[in-house]
Amino acid sequence: MKDIATPTRTQEILKKYGFSFKKSLGQNFLIDPNILRNIVSHAGLTKETGVIEIGPGIGALTEHLARGAGKVVAFEIDQRLLPVLEDTLSAYDYVEIIHSDVLKADVAHVIRESLSGFNDLMVVANLPYYVTTPILMKLLMEDLPVRGIVVMMQKEVGDRITASPSTKAYGSLSIAVQYYMEAETAMTVPKNVFMPAPNVDSTIIKLTKRETPATAVDNEDFFFDVTRASFAQRRKTILNNLQTGLPNGKSRKEEIVTALEAAGIDPIRRGETLSIQEFGKLSNELGKFFHS
Repeated sequence: MKDIATPTRTQEILKKYGFSFKKSLGQNFLIDPNILRNIVSHAGLTKETGVIEIGPGIGALTEHLARGAGKVVAFEIDQRLLPVLEDTLSAYDYVEIIHSDVLKADVAHVIRESLSGFNDLMVVANLPYYVTTPILMKLLMEDLPVRGIVVMMQKEVGDRITASPSTKAYGSLSIAVQYYMEAETAMTVPKNVFMPAPNVDSTIIKLTKRETPATAVDNEDFFFDVTRASFAQRRKTILNNLQTGLPNGKSRKEEIVTALEAAGIDPIRRGETLSIQEFGKLSNELGKFFHS
């Protein structure tokens, strides 16, 4: 069967359904089958794998997933694409399209209902740029029973997710993702393999779920509060940022300094120099004062 993801076939489908792109939904359809095969290969699919896809568009990635996996459940927010997908994916029996905004959906419930027979689960998607981070954080915070996540996103966001300490891209997003997942860049994707072409290059990121989080923390919510506060103003010291970002921090300088010293962190360091493990120690020490 001819791949959906070629310029000619994509144009045919768009013309047949009179489909026009909605900029507000971040719709950019892939028109290069090689890129799709690459995404699927990084996901390590077998017929024992159940896949969750987000934003299938006209089904370009979906059909490649359906060829490799046991079942694909895809969330599509745009109602206009439902009849298109019914047509383009008619040859694949094990594809289920759910008309829903994934940010509002109960993904865990969908897994229980639609993918109950699969012990190996993956999320694979070409994410809309404007909601990449919220979608990713929802998937991580809900602690879904997935082996990993392979997603295409804006290169700049991908660089932040995979960044190491003491680099420009490293920040609270790096820590939030790497706390739960091992993160690596699979490949960079040029803009000209999309229709319409976006303004920026993309990247495919592979996230593999850790058996246990990257560091042991007493309170996860507080750990993330501490990391966010530490990067509020990158040029400021960690002491200054914590004083500004933690509740009543200005009047609790002594306690913050004590916690920093107990965690073995010099108060004049910047947040971007701390590893996830150092942030774990720091949040545990700070928690003795802020959650006592």
